[in-house]
Amino acid sequence: VQLQASGGGLVQTGGSLRLSCAASGRTFSRYGMGWFRQAPGNERDFVAAINWSGGSTDLSDSVKGRFTISRDNAKNTMYLQMNSLKPEDTAVYYCAARAQIWMYSGYDDPNKYGYWGQGTLVTVSS
Repeated sequence: VQLQASGGGLVQTGGSLRLSCAASGRTFSRYGMGWFRQAPGNERDFVAAINWSGGSTDLSDSVKGRFTISRDNAKNTMYLQMNSLKPEDTAVYYCAARAQIWMYSGYDDPNKYGYWGQGTLVTVSS
């Protein structure tokens, strides 16, 4: 599966952005999906994950209550709605897919994902 992330940009503190991840090449609903982010000098950190149907999700503690992950299998697209953005949310955001449709252990581990998008930069100004 090929992944293309988009929707990043520059936003002020407290603002909102919606990231999209468009998939192509394979049946989208056969993959569990995730969002990760990487700030300069940092490791790639888990942000959110979603199962094949969208019925099960999880988010990191740092974004709970502010971000929402969703997917539309008919459009082969996953989304990350980001509200109340903070400067510490500044990073390159990556979408990823793995051949595990359920939310079993490992969904927060980037090493468990075999497919990655190119990343989209989110910059939150203070």
